[in-house]
Amino acid sequence: MSETVGARQAQRHKTRRALLDGALSLLEEQSLGSLGLREVTRVAGVTPTAFYRHFRDTEELGIALVDEALQSLHAAVRSTLAASGEAARRIDTTVELMAELVREYPAHIRFIVRERHGGVRRVRQAVAAQLDAFADEVAERLGADPLGRDWSAEDLLMLARLYVDHMVMTVSAYLAAGPDPEEWAAVTRTARRQLRLIHAGRLNWADTQP
Repeated sequence: MSETVGARQAQRHKTRRALLDGALSLLEEQSLGSLGLREVTRVAGVTPTAFYRHFRDTEELGIALVDEALQSLHAAVRSTLAASGEAARRIDTTVELMAELVREYPAHIRFIVRERHGGVRRVRQAVAAQLDAFADEVAERLGADPLGRDWSAEDLLMLARLYVDHMVMTVSAYLAAGPDPEEWAAVTRTARRQLRLIHAGRLNWADTQP
């Protein structure tokens, strides 16, 4: 009995994986809003009926892709926050992690970048909620750092969102660079300089608002 249940669960997982992978392959060339259910099931090699055992519609599939895609980004954020050493080394580590994410998960990153401002409201909201959660985590870590000890919660969150926005902007630039190593090197240089600029502003920030 347990073997039968295990086999069914394995098949269910396989079907769900095929649907997610099929959608990702199609989304390399189109947006989620233009994605058809029958397209996804055809590429995944399953029936439309099988689709509905996993997702109510393509919006729900898109939200599942958001959760999956941002798991890797979240891991990168945590690794960056945990990095120690001088600022220059932490900046290098941060940029290296972003480049590695694009190398390993280009389809996921492309999906997030496109759908962050895409036409499917629930998916757009899911991306925004995940990025807000990242910013909250970064703000908490910044507040624990001696440099942020006297900062207001509002300013810490502002800085955190700046870091998160920079992360999204940088992975977008790596995607746009394609396979050209010179373009990648240019993106890397720019990302490092931008982070150094943000860090310099952090060191010299003084809120003049009453």
